[in-house]
Amino acid sequence: MERDHDADGLIGAVDTTLRIVETLNDIGTAGVTQLARQLDEPKSTVYNHLDTLNRRGYVVKTDDQYRLACRFLELGSMTRERYLVYRIARDEVTALAEGTGELAGLVVEEHGYGVFLHRAKGDQAVHVDTHVGKRIHLHGAALGKAMLAFSSDDHVQEVIDWRGLPALTDHTITDADALAEELGKIREDGVAFDDEERINGLRSVAVPLRTDDGDVLGAISVAGPTSRLRGDRFQSELPDQLRSAANVIELNITYL
Repeated sequence: MERDHDADGLIGAVDTTLRIVETLNDIGTAGVTQLARQLDEPKSTVYNHLDTLNRRGYVVKTDDQYRLACRFLELGSMTRERYLVYRIARDEVTALAEGTGELAGLVVEEHGYGVFLHRAKGDQAVHVDTHVGKRIHLHGAALGKAMLAFSSDDHVQEVIDWRGLPALTDHTITDADALAEELGKIREDGVAFDDEERINGLRSVAVPLRTDDGDVLGAISVAGPTSRLRGDRFQSELPDQLRSAANVIELNITYL
């Protein structure tokens, strides 16, 4: 029998349902027995949750195997459309990808992570793990550092306390003092760089998107392999293109 609440105040039944959803998202397709074993829950409990999810249209059952349904796609698409910054910035981000030939992205912060709202690929773009909805650690990417640099010190510390500073590659900043120094430089220059800090072999450049009052709405970036993002292109050309795109986006948001 499931507890109504656990020691952290979580509602047991809801937590179980969400763990089932997350596990199906990770493994793709599974049956009751496999899910029960992975979640360390009774098979009857897992079956009841899956049956409810199936009846509500959130999973699809085929030959005793379950997978997530496209209902999540509908909810995610509607959620994304509710972000004004997405509706305003997506065309500029797509234009950046087309103009640079690389991978361009738009990220917002949610629950201490960066979340990709939009991604566009130029004709030379590399294939990496950045899909729409992908969550990333803020300290390990130019996009995240661009947002943190213009956030309050209290918020930066909150993110560190909440999500930590894990090493994503050998180049990731994992020291709070070093991160603070980096964020100070980003505030001065208005641009953030990621030199293989999140993915080996990948560099990126990002700038924040802000309101007239200085609130951070998100960040946009261009990313590509180290072999192409180097020298003046990495240090000045791409930053200038990003600043120009950010200027258009911010003006459109302000005077919409």
